[in-house]
Amino acid sequence: MESVWVNLVTAQASQEGTMSVIRIILETRGVVLAAVLLLVLLSIVSWYIIGYKWFYLRKARQESEAFLDHFWKSKRLDAIYQSLDRFEDAPVGQVFKAGYIELSKLKESGADGDSESMRRRLSGIENVERALRRAVKAETTHLESKVSYLATVGSTAPFIGLFGTVWGIMIAFVNIDMEGAAGLDVVAQPIAEALIVTAFGLFAAIPAVVGYNFLVSRIKVQTAQMDNFSDDFLNIVKRHFFE
Repeated sequence: MESVWVNLVTAQASQEGTMSVIRIILETRGVVLAAVLLLVLLSIVSWYIIGYKWFYLRKARQESEAFLDHFWKSKRLDAIYQSLDRFEDAPVGQVFKAGYIELSKLKESGADGDSESMRRRLSGIENVERALRRAVKAETTHLESKVSYLATVGSTAPFIGLFGTVWGIMIAFVNIDMEGAAGLDVVAQPIAEALIVTAFGLFAAIPAVVGYNFLVSRIKVQTAQMDNFSDDFLNIVKRHFFE
């Protein structure tokens, strides 16, 4: 019976503490309120970016794997090119598209057996390689879009929280000076607001940093996959079209 009573008292105290924190948040004003609202906004956008990029990278990985499977099973490059509509979100597919278009331009220019044709072939290999490299950079940039925001939030949110903390403590000292006393009723509210801003800063920063590291690791995998495919595609082009 005593144990049950203790549990009820503890639960009630915990609930009252939670309500007190909510009350303090609702009663914040001025600079502290602005800092809290800014951190909440940064956190909401961060979570949106984390969710959006996670789904996008997941889809890109799945379509890239499907494209690679289709590529290695196919025997004609033109057939692969015509089926690219099925792999619109595959970064590897876009790299192939850039290389194939450049290769098609070279094939249309024709080939002779003279030295001029040999020089054209050598420059053609370089053109295909540059097209693949540009496509990899473009797709990497597209994959990395919006991710830098998470790094910005992760590095700035704690400082915004620290600013709110310093401001709240400063207000506490101003209240002490005005009241001429340092009682708990004088400093409790501003110090509590200061600590709450610190908590909001960490709440915004920690998920942003974790999400940034997670997404960057996924993007590195996609970039390595595109680099490997570029090397394989270039080897195929050299072996079948420039020998």
